[in-house]
Amino acid sequence: MKITKIEIITRSSKLDDLMRALNEIGVLGMTVSQVFGCGLQKGHEEVYRGKKYDINLVPKIKIETVICEVPVEKVLDTAQKVLRTGSFGDGKIFVTELTDAVRIRTGQRGAEAIKDIPGEKKEA
Repeated sequence: MKITKIEIITRSSKLDDLMRALNEIGVLGMTVSQVFGCGLQKGHEEVYRGKKYDINLVPKIKIETVICEVPVEKVLDTAQKVLRTGSFGDGKIFVTELTDAVRIRTGQRGAEAIKDIPGEKKEA
């Protein structure tokens, strides 16, 4: 079974909607980070106490998930529907095929390492 990592970089205001939509299609595990970056928009200019400042790095969020059972295209379509505003700054999605994964606690490898185990209590 193929293991795929999907990284989504987008506006932080879209996080709740995206998490809800991904959960609805079966994507339950994810890591979310606050990140800064610049793309085609190259940042923006702000005024503080009458002085202009160039803000070259824009705050964004990065959502990372690894999937093996949910089709990649379904994840991409769902994310695009939720995130697309048609304006600069909607973000990017990166898809990477992984060669392996290891669940440290059990030593399981491959797709077994990322599948949820039914009835197992999750950490808080």
